[in-house]
Amino acid sequence: MLIPALDLINGEVVRLQQGDFARQTTYSSNPLTLVNAYEEAGAQWLHLVDLDGARDTSKRQLELLKNITSNTNMNVQVGGGIRTQHDLEQLFAAGVQRAVVGSVAVREPKLVQHWLQEFGPDAIVLALDVNIDNQGVAYVATHGWQETSNTTLTELIDSYLPFGLRHVLCTDISRDGMLTGTNVALYEQLKQQYPQLQVQASGGVASLDDLTALQAINCDSVILGKALLTGKFTLTEALQCWPNA
Repeated sequence: MLIPALDLINGEVVRLQQGDFARQTTYSSNPLTLVNAYEEAGAQWLHLVDLDGARDTSKRQLELLKNITSNTNMNVQVGGGIRTQHDLEQLFAAGVQRAVVGSVAVREPKLVQHWLQEFGPDAIVLALDVNIDNQGVAYVATHGWQETSNTTLTELIDSYLPFGLRHVLCTDISRDGMLTGTNVALYEQLKQQYPQLQVQASGGVASLDDLTALQAINCDSVILGKALLTGKFTLTEALQCWPNA
């Protein structure tokens, strides 16, 4: 399926280029306008990133998240600074269906493995953001992309499979927010190696051709952020070229 995405700072819709807060563009002061438009276009899921919560968990935009979940029929998944079970419980209480877990999945795997068993595999999405070296090996980044770990993408996935891992959102950092095209080869490798996973592709989608290419390699879902906000195509157009989305 196609999943429109909104990044949120201080109640506004923004985009950060390659995760850099210094390269921020504000697109809307009213997220609900875009949420309603995406629902009307036919989206079934919405992806939200709470960038305030990512920087400081005490500043999580819970009231905004509650406002969004209570005013849409779409399912909602939320990421941004999820570090504790309390963070998860707050989000679920706010009406969120899935929590998107990033850096903590690398730093504290036993904790996140427990969450998969505690809340169920459909409630947790592992957000694995990768830097790819000159040999083509994908290493997982942490701390808002500021640090690259020594853990490869496949090593991390393998460690979670015994605990029921089902949903993986994978971003090629070099392409995020750049509108340079998506890394089809990365997602093709993931789907071939882990056919049991539901893979969400993220980063670089710039045209309807990118969507066609991802569907051709059986990618399960695509996160659509900047391309929609900048009018590269509409969600309606995207859904028309992604049958049964």
